[in-house]
Amino acid sequence: MRGQTYVIISIILVILVAVFAVTNVDAVEVNYLFWSAESPLILVILFSVLMGGLLVGAASSVRLYQLKKENKELHHELDAIRTDKSKNKNTGKKAPHTPSTNKSHEKK
Repeated sequence: MRGQTYVIISIILVILVAVFAVTNVDAVEVNYLFWSAESPLILVILFSVLMGGLLVGAASSVRLYQLKKENKELHHELDAIRTDKSKNKNTGKKAPHTPSTNKSHEKK
């Protein structure tokens, strides 16, 4: 259900941007760093939306990579704790409490 909501919202936003871009077809002068050029406003709008989407996607993929890496580290830590606990259970010893040294998963 959550994925469908994102798709529907995305389609609505794309339609809104397309309608906005199509209604603005006048030629405008765009000043770049070292030169200026005249181009249709529709291209400027669509290019700006495209670049914004690419920047957001790049930032999101970096954050996703960080979260996956942290998740993998936490799974390894959990497996080590479970292994240690099962070894102590077999020998009859009580497992010592070891606080985590990774503070990134605690709530802030």
